[in-house]
Order: sequence, then C-alpha cells, then structure tokens
Amino acid sequence: MNNRTAAPVTVIGLGLMGQALAGAFLKAGRPTTVWNRTASKADQLVAGGARLAPTVGDALQASPLTIICVTDYEAVRELLGEGESPLEGTTLINLTSGTSAQARQAAQWAARRGARYLDGAIMAVPPAIGTAEAVILHSGPREDFEAHEQTLQVLGTLTYLGADPGLASLYDAAGLTMMWSILNAWLQGTALLRTAGIDAATFAPFARELATGVAGWLPGYAEQVDSGSFPAEVSALETDVRAMAHLVEESEAAGVNAELPKLIKAIADRAIAAGHGGEQYPVLIEEFVTPR
Repeated sequence: MNNRTAAPVTVIGLGLMGQALAGAFLKAGRPTTVWNRTASKADQLVAGGARLAPTVGDALQASPLTIICVTDYEAVRELLGEGESPLEGTTLINLTSGTSAQARQAAQWAARRGARYLDGAIMAVPPAIGTAEAVILHSGPREDFEAHEQTLQVLGTLTYLGADPGLASLYDAAGLTMMWSILNAWLQGTALLRTAGIDAATFAPFARELATGVAGWLPGYAEQVDSGSFPAEVSALETDVRAMAHLVEESEAAGVNAELPKLIKAIADRAIAAGHGGEQYPVLIEEFVTPR
C-alpha cells in the first residue's frame, strides 16, 4: 500500500501516546495530518512526513478518520468546541482515557454534531504501538469499526467489544483493577521477603509463576460466578481466611505495612458473616457488587 492509495488519517493530541499513534500511521504509509496545542511536539513527525494542520478544524477536514488522544474527555469537548469545529461526516475515534459514562455522553455529543463515533482504550505503553503487543479496544457501531479496521490495524491488535460506546472504558477500568492488584500483591510479598534479605529480582520469577498459576483458575471460577453457585471444590472461604490472618500476623511481626492483607481479610470476614464460609473464594463477588 502506498501513499496514493492509503486512506488518510488525522491524529489530534501529541503527547507520548499521540506521537506513537501518528508515528505508526506514518510508518505504515498512511497520509497523516497532526495537530497539537504545542506545535513543536509535531516537529519529529513532520520531519517524518506528517502534515501539521494550522487549526483543529483544518485537521478534522483533512481526513475522513480522526483519532483523538488527549488528557481527558473535558479536553476533547474543549478542543472540538460546541460548534466551531466541523464534525459533520467525520468518524471520530476517541482514545482518551475516561469513564464509561463519559464515553456514552461523548458518543451522544458527537452524534448531535453529525459525526460517527467510536470509543477506545489503549492497553499498552507508547513504545508498543505498531506491534502486536499493543492491544487496542474499541466499542461503538460495528459498521464504523469495520469501515476503518484496516487503517486501525497498523496500531496493534484490535478488539471490538460491542455497540455500547462505554464498553472500551469499562474494560479499561477492569484491566487497571487487575494490573494494580497484581502489582500491589507482588510489592507486599517483596516487602515481606526483604526483611529476610531476599531482593525483588530473586522473588520476581517465583511471583510470576504464582500469578500465571492463579490466572489458570479464572475460567473455572468464572463459571461459578456466572452460575451463582460456589461449591468448595478446592478450598472453603473459612479455610482461606485463616491463611489471610497468618499473612496479617506475618506482616505485622516483620514491621511491614499490613493494610492490604487486612483489607482482603475484612472482605472475606463479611462474606463469612453473611453465611458463605463453606463456599469457594469466588463467592466474594457478592461483596464486590455491593456498593460501600
């Protein structure tokens, strides 16, 4: 595919991620227009063949497809304005981080302006953009996703989630929950082992094996969650909570912060008090779906 036949694309927002997105399009031979408040951030891209639009409106008119990746949804509305920027007939793909409610509101706002809209979430760091390791989630009308799928594929591995424009942001939030929980658990374990002179590099391979093993439980546990039935096939929650108490005791005795294990045990204690002590760990879903 050469520049004469490749569909053009616009990228608005040239932070580290926006620059990576525009760079991937250029590398794939896509005619690429860029815009950023601080124009100097486009210098390297322009040197690589991008066109710097003088205004947001010019950037939008340059291509049938515009990718926007800025600080937040408020910035999206501020940049595109309530009526100043021409959105009629444009397909806008918003890769800005936010909540599912913000994504749905943005879709309605774009529709009122005559634009087609897809929301998205980038599950990758900027250096991974343009490789298969960059997972990019999309949600919104399937026909709009399929119309631009070939263009978007140069960014990484695409996942279409469904017509609800809020799904990409919701998956992003769920993914962040997983990421931070795994990292916090590793840091807790690392802090404990440091008291015995074991460094993080030594613990990391062991921790990775444990994380992989636990990940293998998820399909079976998902069946229990979806069915609402939690037979104790491996261990009952009342057994697990005793191990949680040991972790709290070990942390406190070692002079290590015990907030995380105490929180985990408090959640389990509530479930046991509600009569779920004889059931398996996934029964805690009842605690997570209850607002507090």
